[in-house]
Amino acid sequence: MPTILGQNQYGKAENRVVKITRDGATHHIKDLNVSVSLSGDMDEVHYSGSNANVLPTDTTKNTVYAFAKEHGIESAEQFGIHLARHFVTSQEPIHRARIRIEEYAWERIEASDANSRFIGADEVKHSFVRKGQETRLTQITYDGSSWEVISGLKDLVVMNSTNSEFWGYVKDKYTTLKEAYDRILATQVSGRWRFNWTDDGHRMPNWEKSYEQTKKHMLQAFAETYSLSLQQTMYQMGARIIDNRSEIDEVRFSLPNKHHFLVDLEPFGLKNDNEVYYAADRPYGLIEATILRDGCEARIPVDLTNL
Repeated sequence: MPTILGQNQYGKAENRVVKITRDGATHHIKDLNVSVSLSGDMDEVHYSGSNANVLPTDTTKNTVYAFAKEHGIESAEQFGIHLARHFVTSQEPIHRARIRIEEYAWERIEASDANSRFIGADEVKHSFVRKGQETRLTQITYDGSSWEVISGLKDLVVMNSTNSEFWGYVKDKYTTLKEAYDRILATQVSGRWRFNWTDDGHRMPNWEKSYEQTKKHMLQAFAETYSLSLQQTMYQMGARIIDNRSEIDEVRFSLPNKHHFLVDLEPFGLKNDNEVYYAADRPYGLIEATILRDGCEARIPVDLTNL
């Protein structure tokens, strides 16, 4: 039976690049994990082994490091845009570039004051500690004429210790879960949001400000929603982003329900008044949804949040 080649791509994955910007004695850090994926006229390398159209993956790796020096890293999104544009416009066989970036945040260590016995401790501006809240994400796709920018985050763990209920659900002969009128609601957020900036003729968003504001609105919605279900809270998180950030048209969340079960203390003669819980890591409920600006189409891949 004859065969034909289907979708294909290639590149160099997980190029770790750390860029130090020295502003006098004050230093700034950008710490990225960059994956490059290219596609285009690559049929022949699969059929005959000819590498005539193949830019080596080692070259894509070198480009990441060279661009960190030549262009700097203003933001993960801007760095990914520089790379995607370069690969598509400099190599005729390459028609599409996808750049995926994880960013690991650092914050400055607060040093001692001027009265410290350590010489110069009040002038230390080059020491950092890794921030552990979340990993920032972006995916840049460019086909030579239009852009798609999907940013987001993962591993952001949040909890409400009250103002959450779960009751009135379907029950059958296998249901053992008791209705809850005051419970812990906790999840580990994996979220993506798609920007409506698609071509160079329009003003580019302020990527750094957009990320901080999007995260702020998402967390505020989580904290301020009296929750009757994780689905309801998730929708409010996405809706708050859409309502407040005009540059974003689509949000997708994958939220594992990090269950906290009340411990039965009656065998010990103790009353558990919503104070002591057992935190179960698995199995867990997995709640997912896409929230859209009215009139827009869903384009974030359904499985992107679960990669």
